[in-house]
Amino acid sequence: MMGAQHALITGATSGIGLAIARRLASQGMNITIGGLGADDEIADICKSLIRAGAPKTIHDPADMRDPVAVRHMIDVAADRFGGIAILVNNAGIQHVAPVTAFPPDKWDDVLAINLSAVFHASAAAAVHMVAAGWGRIINISSVHGLVASPDKAAYVAAKHGVIGLTKTMALEHARGAITVNAICPGWVKTPLVEQQIIKRAKASGKSFDEEANRLVADKMPSWTFTDADDVAAAVQFLCGPASASITGTSLIMDGGWTAQ
Repeated sequence: MMGAQHALITGATSGIGLAIARRLASQGMNITIGGLGADDEIADICKSLIRAGAPKTIHDPADMRDPVAVRHMIDVAADRFGGIAILVNNAGIQHVAPVTAFPPDKWDDVLAINLSAVFHASAAAAVHMVAAGWGRIINISSVHGLVASPDKAAYVAAKHGVIGLTKTMALEHARGAITVNAICPGWVKTPLVEQQIIKRAKASGKSFDEEANRLVADKMPSWTFTDADDVAAAVQFLCGPASASITGTSLIMDGGWTAQ
């Protein structure tokens, strides 16, 4: 990874995205973050990224459901920093319901943010990467891009789609210095997962910690949540020189979930 380049991370105001932004900031990257949050919270995050080592940090509040806004976010950020070397597609939402009761508007929102936004951001960023002759696109998929769980039709469909898109773009750019890869974490204790734990705890009458332990033990033989900082370290590796021949692959970080 070269110093003083520019990385854009979507969904970077909390959880995995914020851990990735901090890791890339520590490498001297200029950082553009997307994501939701109060103005003062976002200002604090930007300041923390500068303290971590980013020369400049900017937040873009683009609505990830809007293809025009997503592409505009990429182009504005690239113009501001003279290009975009690294794109990390991390933004995501969840809705849990059986297919027969899944609200159509929720389906549309999950697919728009978790899959279509990845397509639009990657397509726009790839133009700038081709012009520069170098680039890294890393898509945060999920173990649910490889296997399914009940009541998560939209999320599972979107994350499977992200892996298909990753492979396709990797082939399209295989002869250049642009790589496209996916990371598939298992359970990570992010706000998205914590919301699910809270709902499970209410339904079961158990405490948050008890339900969190049940959640991870049900799926992950490690009985341990995947750490957001470990995902960030994997992103750093995929952006570095040792990963130049790694493209079109999915790095699975699931504590053995999919080995069963």
